[in-house]
Amino acid sequence: MTRIFRPSRRRLLDVLAAALILGPASKALAQVVSTLKIATIGAGAEGGALGTIFARLGHPVMFSSRHPEELKGLVSGLGQGARAGTVAEAIAFADVVFLAVPYGAVPQIGRDFGAALKGKVVLDACNAVAARDGAIAEEVEREGIGVTSQKYLTGARVVRAFNTMGYTTFAREAHRADPKLAIPIAGDDAEALRIATALVLDAGFDPVAVGKLLDARRFQRGAPGYGQPVSASELRQKLSLTQ
Repeated sequence: MTRIFRPSRRRLLDVLAAALILGPASKALAQVVSTLKIATIGAGAEGGALGTIFARLGHPVMFSSRHPEELKGLVSGLGQGARAGTVAEAIAFADVVFLAVPYGAVPQIGRDFGAALKGKVVLDACNAVAARDGAIAEEVEREGIGVTSQKYLTGARVVRAFNTMGYTTFAREAHRADPKLAIPIAGDDAEALRIATALVLDAGFDPVAVGKLLDARRFQRGAPGYGQPVSASELRQKLSLTQ
């Protein structure tokens, strides 16, 4: 029988505390302590690993692909809350979209699905690699990856998260004993940041708020905050954060 993880009282209290710390109570407060519908755009290694973590926590998750029938093996062991669909179906389904694709695909996603993504919380875990992604990697180096993502995903509520390490690290370190693995996050939308913080906690990691999307360049690929398998206090020290 497939084991489905249910929210513990401690986990819900942690999520609630984070929401209160990051801002006053609002509609988001109710959202972050309840089960959110999550979609992945990109069901490869990264999207598959994070989607699996959230599915096992009890979140309904839709993994998306241009060929959703190829995802049958991924979803079959994750219980009734996991399913596969097209990108359009996944976006329509989701409260939160987890974006894990080669960065060169981001502009096309914006063109094809920008209207559907409007108002959605998008956790952007993509990294720009010059050899793979071409000229857009130069734009990322020049402008910063958070600002660049928001440019192409106009109307979405983008939060940079889960981009600093590989899928094997996330799968191995989720819910490890304290100190938890630090996950830097950055975004311009306060409510989206509260939701992202709650989900990072929910997945068994320790969120570190780095700042606005402009500040996400501090933990993009090649930056000091990238590839740091450390605790929250250690990451704050490395990034000279005061909180």
